[in-house]
Amino acid sequence: MAAPWQWASAVRRFVADRWAMAALAFLLVLHLVALLAPWAIPHLLHRSAFRQRMNDVVQVAGGPAEVVSEDGVPVGPSRAFPLGADLVGRDIAARVIYGSRVSLLVASLGTLLALLLGLSAGLVAGLYRGAIDTVISRFIDAMMSIPVLLLAIALASVLRGGSLWAVILILGLVNWTYLARIIRAEVLSLRERDFVEAARALGASDGAILTRHLLPNLVGPVLVFATLSMASNILLESALSFLGVGVQPPTPTWGNMIQEGMAFYGVAWWISLFPGLAILVTVVSYNLVGEGLREAIDPALGRRTT
Repeated sequence: MAAPWQWASAVRRFVADRWAMAALAFLLVLHLVALLAPWAIPHLLHRSAFRQRMNDVVQVAGGPAEVVSEDGVPVGPSRAFPLGADLVGRDIAARVIYGSRVSLLVASLGTLLALLLGLSAGLVAGLYRGAIDTVISRFIDAMMSIPVLLLAIALASVLRGGSLWAVILILGLVNWTYLARIIRAEVLSLRERDFVEAARALGASDGAILTRHLLPNLVGPVLVFATLSMASNILLESALSFLGVGVQPPTPTWGNMIQEGMAFYGVAWWISLFPGLAILVTVVSYNLVGEGLREAIDPALGRRTT
């Protein structure tokens, strides 16, 4: 079991990583903004993420302008619409913020489901070995042989994807195998350690060994996986929504916002650009935090990769 001083050292190493700390600060702000969106958008932006303003007239560059012109082109970034409007006059800034709520919620719950499935399968396979390990390991190999996006699309078709809960289930089912393999390898290593052998000699049950000796030593790998999995889940959810098998409009997600603007990118580039930037910055931030955690928990890793 990791001693308290080892965790304290890991925290100090993580805090010393400026990129990881900057990414963590951004993610904290992003989650806070997403949490407060129902209050912040009406009171700060004075906009709605769903109201269609096609026939409204606003002031742009000191003169009146239709939110959506007769040619069907919405106004771009301006004082009235900081990130522009979409094809039916909805405010892009408000929809990006509301989209963060959906994307982060789906990615978080999908990651939690993957953690539960992967941790359970990895612990059982690594602890009991034998036929149980063989069956679980071969099933994991079969699942991992299927491309993730193809598997997600197939599951979306079977589950009639479109609701938040269907997408969450899909994200959990396609990602748990990676954690299961990591946990299995860690448990196979830990079960041969002296402290586990001593616990067995003293008559400790499998449940006691799991809760007192194995799980505390798996906190590091689980934290790293959860952080990196959030990044991959945001990308996967965006891909599913972009392809039309994820969360369906009018509920805004970053993926379906990009899809709505792709056909008009030449004249209304802001519809797709800003949700894409939100995905880019968020995914990079999660990856930076994940790498920072990995190097903080295992300092030798940083030396090996530099």
